[in-house]
Amino acid sequence: MKMAPSKILNAQNKQSNINITNARKRVTRSQNSKTNNVLIKPPVLGKDPCVKRKAEASPPKEKTTKRSALGNITNAIGKTLGTHQQEPKKVVKKATATQAKSFTQTSSIRTLEKAITKPEIIPPKPKPVLHPKPVKKDEEKTEVASTIVNVRHSLDLEKSEDNSLYVSALEDVGDDTSKKSRRSNIQQPEITEISEKENESETSTSEVSSKTEEKTIAACLDAVPERVLPEGVQWDFDAENWLDPFQVSHYAMDIFNYLKDRERLFPIGDYMDRQICLSRWMRALLIDWMVEVQESFELNHETLYLAVKLVDLYLTKITVGKETLQLLGAASLFIASKYDERIPPMVEDFLYICDGAYTQRELIRMEMSVLKVIDFDLGIPLSYRFLRRYARCAKVSMPTLTLARYILEYSLMDYSTIMFSDSKIAAAALLVALQMKDLGGWTATLEYYSGYKVEDIKDIANLLNQGLHRKHKEALTTVRNKYSHKIPYLTCIRS
Repeated sequence: MKMAPSKILNAQNKQSNINITNARKRVTRSQNSKTNNVLIKPPVLGKDPCVKRKAEASPPKEKTTKRSALGNITNAIGKTLGTHQQEPKKVVKKATATQAKSFTQTSSIRTLEKAITKPEIIPPKPKPVLHPKPVKKDEEKTEVASTIVNVRHSLDLEKSEDNSLYVSALEDVGDDTSKKSRRSNIQQPEITEISEKENESETSTSEVSSKTEEKTIAACLDAVPERVLPEGVQWDFDAENWLDPFQVSHYAMDIFNYLKDRERLFPIGDYMDRQICLSRWMRALLIDWMVEVQESFELNHETLYLAVKLVDLYLTKITVGKETLQLLGAASLFIASKYDERIPPMVEDFLYICDGAYTQRELIRMEMSVLKVIDFDLGIPLSYRFLRRYARCAKVSMPTLTLARYILEYSLMDYSTIMFSDSKIAAAALLVALQMKDLGGWTATLEYYSGYKVEDIKDIANLLNQGLHRKHKEALTTVRNKYSHKIPYLTCIRS
């Protein structure tokens, strides 16, 4: 095989050197003109990276806009802020170390298009990117559309028959998507305005309807009912206090009728015959001690009445020894105080009041036993609640009510009164107090609000009167001393 003449080889080498220098100049200019970093993909194996670059027409020079969130994602568009858009130029792929070596003389017979190799290029230091000024929302919307058009125009010029080294994120986006996005941007405010108007109209109508309902309900609640009262009833106590929320005049009659119906659920029989170790006198001593505890701890009257009821209900079902009778009274007071008091006494207080006769474990066990016997039902109707209701409805004076309370509390120590219903005992105590004050006895108003006639409570009133005329014993003086104190008028009203 004949070798080519040396002149031809020298000419080829000179031509290759010229092409290499031109390629270097083009690469450096294109790199300096770009503000974004140039992404260079590694060469694809199996393909010859040395491809001759075809001549292209320079794209039209247009004014560039500020960079937005969706524009100029690709690095194919060379752009500088405040200058005209320059011609984007391709950069020849960087060859590997093995491919960067110059061809030997054996490969010089190749054509000039395949013989050009890319030398190793040292990229210049990237210049700091200038951050654009913040754009308002309205300006940003208009600039997004213009940048999309410019990008599409530059990409059409950039595409060629050869495999491009740059991949744009907007190449696959069609014109339809841009139109849809622009239409959606235009139509969204109208839709939102319509929805806001509809919501406002709905809320306004709902508010108007709710206000009208509230007004009607308030009018119905505030309207005083017109009741037909029986003959002799002087006034309608619930209607007079209809707007007083503390009187609960809307439900007062129903509440006390409900309490009357519940009295049959807590029957107390004659249990003293079954209690071998107990007697009526011992029970009276226990009640007297419980009254003293209530006064020393300043407990409510309802707490005392509920505790006495718990003692009688427990003794009706379970036999108790003499040594555990005081423990039963302390546990009953402890349960009642936790049910009715705002700040009940502690366990240590009840152990102290028992003079250390019992331990804390024994008191807790007795409490559990009492709650199991009554089936954890503490909503027991109490005679003291009925007495306050009757006295208020009849507009009884405070001294008369205090006398009735003394009669009722003194009857707690009388074993013969445990079998009567609480509502009847309260009515009988008020009747005795009215007779002692010469205030006319049982009126039609009391008959209407209590639901009892004189014949229903006459026997109980006689029994209570007999208990008052008995000679009081020195051991049972707590109730008498309690009501012998001079109490201010306001304190009596609150109690």
